[in-house]
Amino acid sequence: MELLEPGYERKKLLNQIVWFGIWFGVTLTGAVLTPDKSGHGTHQQLGLPPCPSVLFFDRPCPGCGLTTSWTAFIHGHFAEAFHAHPLGPIAYMVFTATAFISLYGYVKGLKFRSDSVKFTQFINWGLGAFVVFGIARMVMSPHFATDGERMMSSFVQKR
Repeated sequence: MELLEPGYERKKLLNQIVWFGIWFGVTLTGAVLTPDKSGHGTHQQLGLPPCPSVLFFDRPCPGCGLTTSWTAFIHGHFAEAFHAHPLGPIAYMVFTATAFISLYGYVKGLKFRSDSVKFTQFINWGLGAFVVFGIARMVMSPHFATDGERMMSSFVQKR
């Protein structure tokens, strides 16, 4: 699978630098955060609310634990990363690989072929696995909320 295509001016490859910049920002953010010991909820350190699925259903959504997983992975806590979300470290490694391929392509004047059929199939299979895993985990993981989330949930439901 040819990932890089020659013959492009750098100004037509700015999206590749943007992709690398997004990766850099996510990685820097993960380095500053502390992985939540519960395996999910690290995103709340950014001022974001708890997951509505956890609050209302006491079950994880397909993305629950991804921020914690990525943060733990960035900190070198690999077992904790896979425990928080088994697909998180894999997704982060794919994100990292595509970011560096994009940077390399930009420097060399090569277009990263994210529009190729094989790359699109790879991404679609990954998204399919993410959805199937997320639904299975949602069905099989009752009582997912922490004590703090349960208190918040009861407060929200009384209103």
